Amino acid sequence: MPNTPTDKPGDKPVPQSAVIGDLQFENLHEVVRKARQNLSQNEWDYIVGATESETTLKRNRMAIDSMAFRPRVLRDVSRIDTSVEQFGRRLRLPVMLAPVGSLESFYEGGGATSSRAAQAFGIAHMLSSVCKPGLEEVAEAAPDGTRIFQLYVRGDADWVDDHVRRAIDNGYKAFCITVDTAQISRRERDLAKRFRPVGRRQVSGRDFQAGLDWKTVERVKRKFDIPLILKGIATAEDARIALEHKVDWIYVSNHGGRQLDHGLGSFAVLPEIVETVGGRAKIMVDGGFYRGTDIVKAIAAGAHIVGLGRLQCYGLAAGGVPAIVRMLELLEDEIVRCLSLLGVTSFAEVDKSYLVPAPPVTMPNVFSAFPLLEIEPYRY
Repeated sequence: MPNTPTDKPGDKPVPQSAVIGDLQFENLHEVVRKARQNLSQNEWDYIVGATESETTLKRNRMAIDSMAFRPRVLRDVSRIDTSVEQFGRRLRLPVMLAPVGSLESFYEGGGATSSRAAQAFGIAHMLSSVCKPGLEEVAEAAPDGTRIFQLYVRGDADWVDDHVRRAIDNGYKAFCITVDTAQISRRERDLAKRFRPVGRRQVSGRDFQAGLDWKTVERVKRKFDIPLILKGIATAEDARIALEHKVDWIYVSNHGGRQLDHGLGSFAVLPEIVETVGGRAKIMVDGGFYRGTDIVKAIAAGAHIVGLGRLQCYGLAAGGVPAIVRMLELLEDEIVRCLSLLGVTSFAEVDKSYLVPAPPVTMPNVFSAFPLLEIEPYRY
């Protein structure tokens, strides 16, 4: 069993069925509601918003909702195992707290708080290079966690190599380069209010990200002995090139709809990438995954780990480590029930035969996974 979480080093343990204030979360939508109560409008819009018309964001959800289950019955499902083996560790769930910039805006400790929560529950955490504190401080905060470092390239080859070495020296299990941010997108919720989030203010080195190409991937693979992840792969063509460069993990992502508008949903492009990869690399995916059923669909479709971006932010803003842990407990409960009702006892037993295309029944938006949530998604 995972260790009982603490909110800060030296704090007394808190119960896993965490009570935040006078509220014990019993549904994931209650976590989202509490986060909204704790955040300003600008902070809230940073989490829930996306690019321009927010079409890609909606398609993320539409793609997941356009797939239904084919359950099997009369099987012994009295014991369910939700754990998986990845990064040389046994993870309690095949999920990861995805890299999100400026987490420190939502709760004290930022990335270190998320990493402590991931360690306490027993899943992976990927730290964004534009999230405070830095990679050394996060390693110190969660020394036993399954930590991964994600880099936005803001310097030359020596600058990149320095970050890889620091990640290795500080016990990170893999190194990730984000490849879908050649330009900074137009997030109109912020532009309409003349609000500039800390993580998107002008910083030096953005031209290096625009100039990023496969030579950097080739060099990192040649020089360093650490699993390499490319985040932002959205086509079979680029997945094939990644395989040629011996990339270890292909991270299917459209930045939660926060980069290119009018892209396909991540779940929609997952099958072509799974087919192209053919087991020669492992696959991560994020983009609109909020419920236990979403996680099961992704693994059945061929992913190995599912990244939680906005859901992580909701948990963090709702109350730090104990709220994230409680959010993960609720997600785990949903997963256990889903696997059982599908007639399987572990993720190893699910594959695409348990999925079938179906018309979605809900108009997609950033909250469509939470029909009981009474929050207006659009406010300017």
